[in-house]
Formats: sequence, structure tokens, C-alpha cells
Amino acid sequence: MEKIYNPKAIEFLTYNIWEKNGYFLPHGDTSKDSFFIAIPPPNITGGLHMGHAFQYTIMDILIRYNRMLGKNTLWQMGLDHAGIATQILVEKKIFKEERKNKFSYSKYDFLKKIWQWKKESETTIFYQMRRLGSSVDWSTTKFTLDESISNAVTEAFIKLYNDKLIYKGKKITNWDHKLNSVISDLEVEMRTVNSSMWFIKYKIVNSNNNIKNNQYLTVATTRPETLLGDTAIAIHSEDERYQYLKGKKVIVPIINRIIPIIFDNSIDKTKGTGCVKITPAHDFHDYNIGMKHKLPMISIFGKSLIIKKKLKVYTWKGNNTNVYDNDIPIELHNLNKEEARKKIVFLLKKFQFLEKVIKYETLVPHGDRSGSVIEPILTNQWYIKMKPLSKVAIEAVKNKKILFIPSNYEKLYYSWMNNIEDWCISRQVVWGHRLPIWYDKQGNHYVGKNEKSIKELYYLSDTTILIQEKNVLDTWFSSALWTFASLGWPRENNLLNIFHPSNVLVSGFDIIFFWISRMIMLTMYFIKNQDGTPQIPFKIAYITGLIRDDKGQKMSKSKGNVLDPIDMIDGISLSDLIKKRTENLIKPQLINEIKHRTITSFPNGIEPTGSDALRLTFASLSAPTRNINWDMNRLRSYRNFCNKIWNATRLILMLNIHQHNFKFIKFTDLHFFDQWIYIEYNNFIKSFTKMLTTYRLDRAISLLNVFFKNNFCDWYIEIIKVFSKDQNNKIIISMRYSALKILSSLIRLIHPIIPFITEVIWQKINNIKKSSYSTIMTASYPVFNKHLQDTVIIENMCFFKKLITTIRQMRLEAQIDKKELINIYINNITQHLKKLIFHQTIVLNYMVCVRKIIIKNVRNSNHYLKKTIDTVEIFLKIDKIYYNNAYLIKINNKIKKIDVLIFSIKKKLLNKNFINKAPFDIIKKEKEKFINYIQTKSKLITEKNFLKYKK
Repeated sequence: MEKIYNPKAIEFLTYNIWEKNGYFLPHGDTSKDSFFIAIPPPNITGGLHMGHAFQYTIMDILIRYNRMLGKNTLWQMGLDHAGIATQILVEKKIFKEERKNKFSYSKYDFLKKIWQWKKESETTIFYQMRRLGSSVDWSTTKFTLDESISNAVTEAFIKLYNDKLIYKGKKITNWDHKLNSVISDLEVEMRTVNSSMWFIKYKIVNSNNNIKNNQYLTVATTRPETLLGDTAIAIHSEDERYQYLKGKKVIVPIINRIIPIIFDNSIDKTKGTGCVKITPAHDFHDYNIGMKHKLPMISIFGKSLIIKKKLKVYTWKGNNTNVYDNDIPIELHNLNKEEARKKIVFLLKKFQFLEKVIKYETLVPHGDRSGSVIEPILTNQWYIKMKPLSKVAIEAVKNKKILFIPSNYEKLYYSWMNNIEDWCISRQVVWGHRLPIWYDKQGNHYVGKNEKSIKELYYLSDTTILIQEKNVLDTWFSSALWTFASLGWPRENNLLNIFHPSNVLVSGFDIIFFWISRMIMLTMYFIKNQDGTPQIPFKIAYITGLIRDDKGQKMSKSKGNVLDPIDMIDGISLSDLIKKRTENLIKPQLINEIKHRTITSFPNGIEPTGSDALRLTFASLSAPTRNINWDMNRLRSYRNFCNKIWNATRLILMLNIHQHNFKFIKFTDLHFFDQWIYIEYNNFIKSFTKMLTTYRLDRAISLLNVFFKNNFCDWYIEIIKVFSKDQNNKIIISMRYSALKILSSLIRLIHPIIPFITEVIWQKINNIKKSSYSTIMTASYPVFNKHLQDTVIIENMCFFKKLITTIRQMRLEAQIDKKELINIYINNITQHLKKLIFHQTIVLNYMVCVRKIIIKNVRNSNHYLKKTIDTVEIFLKIDKIYYNNAYLIKINNKIKKIDVLIFSIKKKLLNKNFINKAPFDIIKKEKEKFINYIQTKSKLITEKNFLKYKK
């Protein structure tokens, strides 16, 4: 092995060998259990981010583990077309490079631009996944706009339509005027903005529509322009202030429309005046009230958010009606939303309908992709009825057919599913699956695979002209079919029969609504078991937290805090990192702030750590929490951990390079230390595997740290060094054999987590052992041996480690040179432990420079340092004891300084304002500093009390 561990030198070569030899493919033996993961297909909007790398690491660990168990394993690779997000990205790219927009191109040429982007993004993503070590089946890679997936989408749509679960309806929707498309509720984010609240006076009229003595009802609103669409004023049913208005009506200012006063329990009595204008066509809450009270709906905006010349009036069912006059003042025609607001406020003041205006903070919906303000408007869209689908999906989780890990996410799932609304699946963009719907000249619609099949199905003449629906499907529709469509459905095939349902889905909690719930509903609707019962898409939904930056903030390009997983693996210079973070910024004014933050966090850029170190870090961070703060120090630590594995391997291989006798040595013939490490390792296999199979990878890594760094390296390998000087000693032959055997098993155990370094080590070991295995990927996974147990050996070694640690501490306290031989006196010890100690004198001599162990009952303990291990008393004799006053003064000064720091932090932590207002990570750091200072002070006091020197 090379002396220096260089991950880049081994990772490229190793992955190419794996892929070239087809090790990622299913082995095809259907007599063995199968294991299947359908990758959540990354969007082609760019490269993979840290969240992707985190989740793909977890998936690869599970895949590699089950592959080593001998299962027929498939990790299905794929990419998602990400309709709206990709189209926005390409539009921005075109504008930046060519100063053009999508309308500068024909539809064909614009789509060509997107396909070119898809190719570039695909190349980047595939490279990143290979560098991460992802063992996906590249040969079956799918794209959600592939012909096979398109066929599945069409088949699914037609079946849902024929089963009367898809319908077209006029409903209120979120309209993004920048995209000129409807978007989902889930793609809307509410932002707090500074606005105003206008208090508008509505004249009260009696039952005969006569004005009632110039009486007014004042209504507060943050959207005065929508009064053009008012169809009622709503008041809480129990609001005593307005009970006298039951049965009364009001006149809408400016347009003089007479509308009823209604009473509804959903109105907030404390907000504004307690009176709410109801505009069913332009507010979701108003829409629901309108449906409940069967109010007309008046659409005031066109799709470009321009005031119409003639208002569109509909019944609550969405049918045209002339219940209200649709004329509006000519001065409002063709105004955009902002202009209409100003004009209406001007008119309200002019005609004295405006009582007052106050400054007001309000929540305004914005598109999470485009960033534009969303306007709720009435549109004709295609919907899927969700209630019939959700019932079956809810039962699947209730009956434990699908398990959520952690289980608390079931509540989130139930909350969404029990209150689910019909799903609007049509979008007004060009990038996506066009709806399989055709229209004739009369506006009749037909659903089918193509024009030919439609004409045959509906008995239309060959001369009938049909035009396909321009709208495309919501991206999540094709994604909801992913687990079975990626396996070839609706075509019957072996992949689908062998692998579906998938074993586990690894995903973030943020898309339980977007994707997970929809996958469950549609999979159970389309895919059936042999007995006809609905088939689930996956058995386990393993929900991860979201990777954030070291300050706990969401990583985003606009903040300039994004980290590329490849930069963690291969490193990046400071200048390149700054360039990457500051180019194409939405807010260029943040460049200096981002530069400063980057220089502060990464003064020397990012050093290369390799894929294995990154994977170890991800696994160690995979605790069941919602938010995971990225930790560069942890990454560096695991780079050192990999280096420690490399160096330990080099030592063990050098010790065994000339050893040719690899025949099995009986456990009873092994030396005590060999027996101990075998038992420790066997117990480690059990606990490590349990953590792996229960999705607690963070705990698995903690256990690995304890076993490998502590037991194996710091103790066992150090003890091997004691005996290695005598090449013919039977003990060292036994130890060399044991060390190599445990190392060989250990790298198989941890291969799923750190595949590259373990593959290289495996090949080196096989060169010595002349094994026939071609790759560690197909080697068997270590299993716990229930017969290899001996608590006495464990207890003995525990005492022995305590003894060495205690002697080291005593030497330190007595300030004895580390090379000076000492005598140790022991009292109150059992015959069993006495025998153990005397048999290991050579180890004590090497590790703590003990000349001899003397069993003696020390009477005058004033001249001894004393420690106790359980009931055993340990003594170190010191002839003359003096205190070093100068050094004691130095320690006292240190204690005083720490006392000041402790007092300062304690005062801060007791301050309620600090606790209530400071960010969580700042409070956490202050608490950690407080604990560290307390511990440091305790050590200094101990040193002060026991610091004694020989003359």
C-alpha cells in the first residue's frame, strides 16, 4: 500500500472497475430475496446539492448492505423533468446570454433549448453520483419524459378519467402571472410584506333595497381593488355588534352592486371591524364561504392580471349567469392590479367612501419558483378526485403495511390526507407531459392515447379535426407513478414482478405532501397484488432531516451559502468558491456580504477529503431530527478517521507480509488479548448491524468510532507492537493472524458506508490470502456469532485498561518522566486479577514503563499517590514531596480567569431576553462553552491538589 492515503487516486479507478464489471446490476437469481430502491429522481434544474448527496449516501449504504447479504438488488436510477422549475431556469439562462425570452422562439426551438439543458444537467448529476460512489443500475436509467414513462402517464390518465376520477372544473386557483400558469398550493410560500389596511364604507339597504338613513357598514381590507368582485359581506354569527343587520344588504361602493350581509362562524371577530368583504373568485377563504352560502362568483382579472372591461359572473357551481350587471367604470378598464388599486382608492376618497387607512403587515402569497406575487383567480383546470384515493392510502399506513421512520411523521401524513383537496393537475407551461385530451371544433373533448385511437373509440369520421390540449400535467403526476412506471408499467415485465413494491423510500419530510402521499395513492390504485388487493409503492418511508449550513440556515444560492458535495470530496480554492457563490446572484448587492462570509468560514478554501470521509460525515449526521447543521470540523475528523484505517491496515499487512500460515487457530489457543478483541468485535457486529437495519446510522458511526479508534487501534494494535519485536514468538503469530482476520471482516462490515477505501484494502488482503473474491461488493456480510461470548474476558480486559489508564494518570500527576521505570504497589486484589497482571508484565512495561508490580498492603500512604479501581487500591511511591509554588500560582491564575468566564456566561444564560431572542445555535454554543469551562476548572483543581514533585 502507498504510504500516504490519497482518496482521489483510488476513487476514480475503483468506481470505473465496479461499473465496467457490472457489479451494480441485479444478479438475477430470483430464488433469493430481492431488494429494490427507486431513487427519488433529482430535478434537471442543476447539479446535486448537499441534501441529495446526504440521502443518496443513505440509499447506497442500504443497497450495498443488502447486496452483500446476497439479495437480488436493484437501485433504479432516474431524472425528473421538473416542469415549471426547469422552464424558469432555461428562460433566465436565455435572457442572460441572449437578452431574449421564450416568445423569441417557436415552441419547437424553445423546447430544443430545454433538451440541451437537460443533457448538460444530466452529465453533471451523473458525474456527481459516480464521485459519491452511488452503486445505481445505470443500464436502466429513466427520465420522466422518456417514451416509456410517457406511455405510463397516458395510461394512468385515461384510466382515472374513465373511472370518473378526473374532471374539468372552474375553481379558484393560484395564478402565477410571470409563468402565466396555475401552480399548486404546495408551491406557494407566504411572505410578510408592509402594506396598508383600508377601511371602506358600504351603504346599508333594507329588504326592499332602499338606502337606510345613510347608515354605513365599515369593512377593513388589504386588497381594495377586489371590491369589484364582492358578492357578500360576512360577519361572525355571534358578533353582538351586528345582529341588527340580519336580513339586510349593502351597496358596493363605486359600482353600486347590492349584495347580502351573511353570517358565518369562520369570520374572525377581532380582525379589522369584524366585517369581511367576500370575493369568492379572488380569495380561497372567500371561495369556501361562497360555496357554503352558494354565492355568485365574479372574475375581475384576466390571466395577465389586467382588469376586464366586462366582468365575468358565474354561479357557485361555475356556470355563466347574469345575476349581476357586469359593467364597471370605464376608467378602470385594462388597468393592472397595482394601477387598479391606486385608482379605486382615489375614487373611494373622492366619493367619501374611505373612512381611514392604517399601515399594516400582511401575508402575501408568492410563487416559490418565480418569486412573483400570486393572485387567486377562477380558471378552468383538470382535477383528480382525491378522497376516494386517500381512504385506501390512509389505511395502508394505519395497518402498518407502510412504516414511517421516524414514526412521528405519520401524524403529518394523516393531517394532510384527512383534509386533502382535489388535485389540480394541469399546468400552462410547455415543458412536460401534454394532457392526452383532444377537442373538436364544437369544444367537445375526448380522452385517448392519440387521434387515431380516439376516432375509433368515439366513432368519429376521419375528416374530424382534433386539436390536442396545450396544457401539460403537473410534474408530480409522473413522479407519483415512479416506483412502478420506472420498472416498465403498464407493460407486463419481469422487473415489475420481481422488484415491486420497493423496500424503502428515502426522502425529506418537506415532500410528504408533494410526492410520498401521492405515490401511495396512485400506486395502490393502479398496481394490484395477485389476490387483487392494492399494492403499496414501498414498505418503509425513511424520512430524513434537511441539511442546513453551519448556522442552521437553509442553503440557497441567493444567500451564497450553498455547498457543493464535490467540493467536499475534491476540494476547492477560496477564489473559486467565492466565484461559484457570487455568480448569477438574484441580488447582486449581496456580493460583498457573501465574500466576507465565505472568507471567514473558509479562509483557505476547502481541502479535499474524499468521498468516504463525506459519506461517514453524512451517516454520522443522520439523527432523526428535522434540521441538520453541516459541520466542516466533523468532515475533517472523518478524513482523519479514514487515514487511521489506512495506516492501521499498512501496519497489519506489513506484519503479515511473510506469514503464510492462515489456517484456523482455535479460540482457546489464542492469547488473552486476541480472545478479548474477537469478543469485542463480535459484540460490535451485533450492535452495528442493529443500528444499520433500524436506520440509526448516526449511532452505527458512534459505535464504529469506539470500536475501531479505541479498542482496535489504541489498545489492540498498541499491544501487538509490544510483542512484535519477537518474530518467532507464538503470541505475535496469533496476534498477526487475529488482526488480519478482524480487519478483513471489519472492512466488509463497514464497506456499505465507506466503499472505496474498503475495496482497496480488500484487494490488498486478498493478495496476501490469495482469495478468489473479485470485489468486496459481492463478499458476504459479517454476522454475529452467538456462541462467541465470555463476560470474564471482557471484565478482565476492562480492569486491565483501567489499570493502565490509572497508572498513566498517576505518572502525570507525579510529574514522572514517561521513560522512567517505576514500581506499582497493589492492595486488595483477587487471585484471579493478580494472575492476570503478572502474566501481562511485558505489556505494562512497554505501555506505562512499570518495572514490577508489588502486591503489598501500604501502611504509610503519605508518601504514595493512591488511586482505586473498584475495590483494588493502586499506589505509586514518591520519596520526598515538594510543592512547586511558582507552578501552583500559575494554576491559581488560570482558575481565576476561568471563574470570570464562567460568571460571564452564567449571567448571559440566566438572562431571559438572551434566551428568548438569541438564535438556537448561539445559545447552544454558549452552553457548550460553559460546560467546557467547568470541566477545565475541575481538571485544574485536581492538578493543583495532586501536583507533587520529587526533589
